[in-house]
Amino acid sequence: STTTSAWVWSTQSSTSPAAEAPPSGHNGLVMDELSHENQQELPLEGVAEMLAAVDRTREAEPGYSARDIERWVREDYHNKYRSHFERDRARVLHSSALRRLAAKTQVVDPGADDFARNRLTHSLEVAQIGREIGRLMGCNPDVVDAACLSHDLGHPPFGHNGETELNALAGDIGGFEGNAQTLRLLVRLEPKVIAPDGSPAGLNLTRAALDATCKYPWRASEAPQQADGTRSRKFGVYEDDLPVFEWMREGAPARTKCLEAQVMDLADDISYSVHDVEDAVAAGAVRLSRLKDPAQRERVFDKTREWYLPGAEDAEMDEALTRLENAPEWASEMRGSRQDLARLKDMTSQLIGRFATSAVAATHRVTGSDPLTRYDASLVVPHETDVQIAVLKGIAVTYVMTERDSQVVYDRQRETLRLLVEAMMDSDGRYLAPEFRGDWHDVGGGPGAEALRLRIVIDQVASLTDTSAVRLHHRILGTDRRLGDTPLW
Repeated sequence: STTTSAWVWSTQSSTSPAAEAPPSGHNGLVMDELSHENQQELPLEGVAEMLAAVDRTREAEPGYSARDIERWVREDYHNKYRSHFERDRARVLHSSALRRLAAKTQVVDPGADDFARNRLTHSLEVAQIGREIGRLMGCNPDVVDAACLSHDLGHPPFGHNGETELNALAGDIGGFEGNAQTLRLLVRLEPKVIAPDGSPAGLNLTRAALDATCKYPWRASEAPQQADGTRSRKFGVYEDDLPVFEWMREGAPARTKCLEAQVMDLADDISYSVHDVEDAVAAGAVRLSRLKDPAQRERVFDKTREWYLPGAEDAEMDEALTRLENAPEWASEMRGSRQDLARLKDMTSQLIGRFATSAVAATHRVTGSDPLTRYDASLVVPHETDVQIAVLKGIAVTYVMTERDSQVVYDRQRETLRLLVEAMMDSDGRYLAPEFRGDWHDVGGGPGAEALRLRIVIDQVASLTDTSAVRLHHRILGTDRRLGDTPLW
């Protein structure tokens, strides 16, 4: 049976496939034959022959069906010694969209601080946490890993500020949503596989891996209603990506995330809450001891309620924060010494472990010890854990995000994106990257052409990093005189 209480979590532990026990069958044989001792005796052509004899693509992984390993576009693999899900993870890891996250805002602007996370480092940490939770649940670790690496791919320049602006600019064509944009990147925009009819198929992930990336499995018109009667702004697919979305969701319960997507979502929440507080403390933006002040405490509770827990009472948030403060690893005071930084890192590790193991244990108490995948069960996150995670997020919002968002730079970021969209629309695609320019000219004329071109422009702008968006903005306005640029528009 599964024993979660004996599990010791460490964010420093290795989670790479090489660090885990080798799988049985052909792959186990290959790993044995390619051990350090045998490498010196086995000729190179012998290794190639042995790898060529291994075919790990014939059968699905344990816990997954033949449908789960299907791809939107059928492929013939040159190398068959990798599993379908290992291939999925590798495709995301090597994608240009993942690399671009290094220059996209997480909480602090990229480059503003050598310590703080950017969206790429955040995604890598989410993948490490998610992989471990998924493994303990019985999910394939590579499926969860690929989903976690993918979860922020669709975010535009300037974080949620940029997402808000692009949604406004795209209001007449179905809006903009970072999660729907992630799906669009994976199935269309990221160059890897081309269908026989010449249309792009993105990374062409397996059905299981693609479904694991989907946090909001519904269209904008089907989004759930909120307490005020309006529909949530979160959705997972644009109308023109519906065919592949419907293929991905074949046989899935309506409006329900698969277990791997739930694990990814929890890993994101854990990483976001704990690491953003770590970054804020290390940067001197907040001293956790200040939270003893009732006025500061009230500020955090107000932001937590506004952003994450509408309707939550001060009493339950106070109880959650008190439990955090009473933990021996809580770093209430920081003076910047090496010992203080070590204590801060220990705090993050302990909190990650506590939140992760609480969900694993709670789920197995309901389902038993059998391995779980896909739609076998729902992840159970204790309410106490949910509230503690939300309060930590509220600390980051209060002392980092709110302060940043109140600055003049907030409006300038949105102005930058507005100008880029206007310039690209008014110049017949002149400032588009070659691949987007080709899409632009393929549209032709007729009804709906303008809407199609606006979506292409939104795709292009969303793919920019914070740095490249500002650079292109400067070039268009001719403000970067030291480079000798003249106005382009």
